[in-house]
Amino acid sequence: MLSVEDGGPARRTARSLVRRTDRPRARADLVSMSALVVLAGLGLLNLHGLHLRSLEAHQLATVIIGVALFLAVRRLPPTALTRFGWACYAVSVTLLAAVILLGSDSYGARRWITLGSTTLQPSELAKAGLILVLAHVLGTQRRWQWRLTVALVIAGVPIALVALEPDLSTATVLTITTLLMLVLGRIPMRALLTLVGAVVFLAPFGEHLLKPYQAERLHAFLSGSRSADGSGWTILQAHIALAWGGISGQAGKSLNVVMADYLPARETDLAYASLIEQWGIRAGALAILAAAALVWRGAVNSRHAATRGAALSAAGFAMLIATEVSVSVAANLGLVPTAGVPFPLLSYGGTAAAVHIAMAGLIMGQRTQAQTHRLWLPPGWRRPRPRLVRLTALAVVAGLVTMLGFGLHLQRDRGEALRAAGLTQMTRCVVIPAPRGQITDRHGAPLALNRPLDDVWAVPRLMSPTELATLAGLVGRSVPTIKRLSVGSAYGLFVLVATLPNAQAARVRTAGLPGVSVVPAPRRYYPHRALLGAVLGWSGVATPADMARWPDLALGTVVGRAGIEQTYDPILRGTDGRLCVYVDAAGRPVSMRTAVAPAPGASVRLALDLGLQRELTKRLTRSMATGADIGAAVVMDPRDGQVLAMSSVPGYDNNAFGPPVDAAALARLAKQRGSPMLEHVTQVAGPPGSTFKLVVASANAVHPVIPPRQVIPTGGSYTLAGHTFHNWSVLPPQNLRSALAWSNDVYFYKLAWGLGADRMIAAARRLGVGQPTGIDLPGEYEGYLGTPSTVARIGADWYPGSTVLLGIGQGYLTVTPLQDARWTAGVATGATVTPHLGLAIDSPGGGSTAITWPAPQRLPFAAHLGPVRAGMRAAVTEGTAQLLRSLPVAAGGKTGTAEDATAPVSREDSWLSAVAPMNAPVVEATAFLHGGAGSEPSSEPVRAALAYFFAHQRAIMSTGR
Repeated sequence: MLSVEDGGPARRTARSLVRRTDRPRARADLVSMSALVVLAGLGLLNLHGLHLRSLEAHQLATVIIGVALFLAVRRLPPTALTRFGWACYAVSVTLLAAVILLGSDSYGARRWITLGSTTLQPSELAKAGLILVLAHVLGTQRRWQWRLTVALVIAGVPIALVALEPDLSTATVLTITTLLMLVLGRIPMRALLTLVGAVVFLAPFGEHLLKPYQAERLHAFLSGSRSADGSGWTILQAHIALAWGGISGQAGKSLNVVMADYLPARETDLAYASLIEQWGIRAGALAILAAAALVWRGAVNSRHAATRGAALSAAGFAMLIATEVSVSVAANLGLVPTAGVPFPLLSYGGTAAAVHIAMAGLIMGQRTQAQTHRLWLPPGWRRPRPRLVRLTALAVVAGLVTMLGFGLHLQRDRGEALRAAGLTQMTRCVVIPAPRGQITDRHGAPLALNRPLDDVWAVPRLMSPTELATLAGLVGRSVPTIKRLSVGSAYGLFVLVATLPNAQAARVRTAGLPGVSVVPAPRRYYPHRALLGAVLGWSGVATPADMARWPDLALGTVVGRAGIEQTYDPILRGTDGRLCVYVDAAGRPVSMRTAVAPAPGASVRLALDLGLQRELTKRLTRSMATGADIGAAVVMDPRDGQVLAMSSVPGYDNNAFGPPVDAAALARLAKQRGSPMLEHVTQVAGPPGSTFKLVVASANAVHPVIPPRQVIPTGGSYTLAGHTFHNWSVLPPQNLRSALAWSNDVYFYKLAWGLGADRMIAAARRLGVGQPTGIDLPGEYEGYLGTPSTVARIGADWYPGSTVLLGIGQGYLTVTPLQDARWTAGVATGATVTPHLGLAIDSPGGGSTAITWPAPQRLPFAAHLGPVRAGMRAAVTEGTAQLLRSLPVAAGGKTGTAEDATAPVSREDSWLSAVAPMNAPVVEATAFLHGGAGSEPSSEPVRAALAYFFAHQRAIMSTGR
């Protein structure tokens, strides 16, 4: 009987017989070969999509070399495997030592040997040599202690040399591969656990042996990628690439080259993310499938190898592929720190590609050899089985599929945000301000509008010298001037070349110069200047306070800064556009991005009537010739609070705020007397004088301490607690009606004392005294309505005389003209209103929406105000407001003169508030002059405004109701 165990003639005869008569046909591993072709092809596709033609050609050449090696080593017999492995190991160790002494520096490390135009990375050859030698050592029949010791010594040499380069990622891969080989080689688990524990324990101490730059790289490896742009930048770019690629990829599309430029190491460490960016998640899934097939087939091959060494070589190669692919894909997905581990064959690298292809050929060749010579192999080694190889391969395959699912999840759930982040990082923009909506009067007459101008923006780095010269000629500037503007431009790559009228800007637009854009640049213009300056306000660059109020504002946004412009800014502002340029990762402009046109703001229609405004302001200005330094007047609809006119003298020309800012005009305003920058109707307050008697008389309607019809003695003075309070004239006994008509101070001294402070204050609060009116203007002053308790809190005293003086609108009391107008309207109609300027919002595309305001609030004592209204009417027919008798309707009102003790020099304030017609009021007017003499200065503006109103009532009120 022939024995295959015998090494003599019998064995040779049996071998010859088998080869002649019964050799089975060797079967090629088509799955593994297909996986290699797919991975190599995807790697070339990635380089092709990145337009890296020289790298693509180099990678193709190394793949061809790898295929040649594949064919050469595939026929290597099992008996030569050990010698081949030791040869690879010896050559790699020698080259690794040479690298440290003679290698090429790159990124602070020496990893390559340069031979002319060719570079060789010995650490890749070391992977193959280490696996083959460890397979031989661990596959022997010696005791495990000997095998473990020798294996550690053999592995320690290349690992140490690679770490000294320093190449910590490859050293880590070699370490993991060694540990996996020890597991596959059936080293007892207790010994392996002890070994792993020792490594973990000693690792922190080993850090102190590293050089500073080595320690820095180790920390970077352990904590994740860090670049000059900060921690996490690399993984953010990988995620953006994964999202950008989508299902089918972006290769060949216009923005893809620019976007791909932002992904670091896109041809090497982050090649997997780059592949998805170029060719989509489908290509990524194919790469995962091919890698999984290669791992699984390696595990299967290990179970059909001819010898223990061949089996462990196949299993070791499978585990190497599994380690590299798992770490690389996990790093690309951000599941582990970016460790610098390339994806086999997919990542660019000539040595790695050639070694991996050759190693695959060697492993597949060993299985072929086993199939060919199976009949004469030793019976006990027909099916060698490394420990846990199939289970580990299955776990790796499951892990890769899971990571692919994570990539799909990232695309679906964060894709939109990541794509937006990618676009944001590759664009540099300037804001195209949206045209502010107009502000008009109630009939549509423009009060604030935009001058039609255009800005010419240029990106000089996108223009040739000829194109730059053409631009200079079109805008009327020299080329050196444009170049000087571009140096240190506040707008980054953009330069604001000129602001031109529409017709001249159209010629620039028609020229179609690259990098040049002509965009609308409206400039705010207020045609009526100081007539409405304080009411309309002005616009300018947002302040920190504005940014806090509207957190979404972009830096440099123009917003309303005062008046109606500020109140209605969100409506008037519109939505700014963007003029953007694409830049590469180095910040160089590449091409212009499609501009985002601004959306103009809506227009705000005010309740003001421009004609009435002019008349009121003209008359108020004339009345100030008596010596007043501040004038304020308001005309209001007492039924709903519409403000029909509002004058503030002196005012300011809001065009002075630009752009450009008129610094000289603003300096003059700062020195002008009369606080021209304040809106006097709502922001200036003074004692209301006798106009407050309407409030006191209303308090008596609630608590009638003196019946309205009762006539009481008055005279020229009133004495209380030894202090005498004088009347403005000696007056006869009067009732409430006559006392209001003639503004009898003594009557109201007595009435105030009878009511007491609390009752008067309660009625005043009902009529809005000491409270903001709620008008749609910023900075409204609430005035001051003192009470015994609040006066005590400021360290003052409330005397009996304080109650008496409150009866005639003096003492601890200041009000704005608008508050005075509001209570006058409230007494006349029986309800308080919310004064407002805003009437409607007119959208740019047409259509109008009325602005809603609170309904009038009925006064609880409205039914008892008849005697007060009778007094208001009597003031016109026979009393202090007889100047209003010339009106075409029956008016009623109340005059007032007050001493303003708060002014630097004590002066009288002149007041008049009036309504008409008295029986059913449709208009209310109030005027206030600080420094006027008597009631006449304030009477003329009120009379003229009311006369104008009734002369044009139908036209004025034809809109807005």
